[in-house]
Amino acid sequence: MTELTDHQLERYARNVILDEVGEDGQLKLLAAKVLVVGAGGLGAPLLLYLAAAGIGTIGVIDDDTVDLTNLQRQVIHDSSAVDHPKVESAAARLRALNPDIVIEPIAARLNAQNASDIISRFDLVADGSDNFNTRYLLNDLCYRLKKPLVSAALLRFEAQLSTFKAHLGDPHPCYRCLFPEQPPEDLIPRCEQAGILGPVAGVMGSLQATEVLKEILGIGDSLSGRLVMYDALGPAFREVRFKRDPNCKTCGS
Repeated sequence: MTELTDHQLERYARNVILDEVGEDGQLKLLAAKVLVVGAGGLGAPLLLYLAAAGIGTIGVIDDDTVDLTNLQRQVIHDSSAVDHPKVESAAARLRALNPDIVIEPIAARLNAQNASDIISRFDLVADGSDNFNTRYLLNDLCYRLKKPLVSAALLRFEAQLSTFKAHLGDPHPCYRCLFPEQPPEDLIPRCEQAGILGPVAGVMGSLQATEVLKEILGIGDSLSGRLVMYDALGPAFREVRFKRDPNCKTCGS
C-alpha cells in the first residue's frame, strides 16, 4: 500500500493529523505485524488500542477461557464469552472494532516448542503474560530473533513497563539485565491470589499500547533502559534507569 484510501483517511484522521504520524506513519502502522501475548488484563486494553490505531496484523496468543472473575478488568470480553476461548472472544471484538485489519487468534500456550515459529512471523512482541516462564522465554527469543519486546506486569495496585531491544547492541539492555535470575513461580503471588484493581490494568495496558505505537513509528523516547513503575494508591509514577549487563546470560559478551 502506497497511500491511504479515503476510508482510511477518515478512520485514522486523528492519527494522520499529528505531525509525528501523518500519512506515512499511518501506512507504517497498517503494514506492521504485532504479536500480543495474553488476552487478559493487560492484553484487553492493549489489543483494543492497537486495533483502533490500525495495526495491520495483530496476533493474539492465549490458551485460557473467559472466566466470570476476568470481567472485572479484562474489558475486551463480555458476559456472553464466559467459558469460551479468550482469543476467540478478543478476535470477535477486534474485528467488530476494525474490520479492515487482520486478526490472528492463536489458541495455545506459548512455550519453548512453538514460540520461535510464532514470534518470527511478527515485527514486534507485546508481553501481557502473567508468569515468569513466559517473560524469560520471550526475552531470550526476541533477542535471538531480533524483535523489539514491550513488556508489562501488574499486581494489586502496582504495575511496571519497559521496552527491550538488546539485539540493537549497546546501550540497550534486555529483561535479564534487569532481572538476571528467574524467581520461583510461587515467590510472587498471581492476581487470583493477591488481587488486582481493575483500572490499573487499563492504565498499564494503554501505556503499553502507546509504547508499541512509538516503536513502530520511531517517535518519542524509547523506554529501552528505563523501567516505569506505577503506584495507583499514590498515585505516582517512578522511573528507574538500568544498563546493559556485560555478564548477562542472554545479551552479554
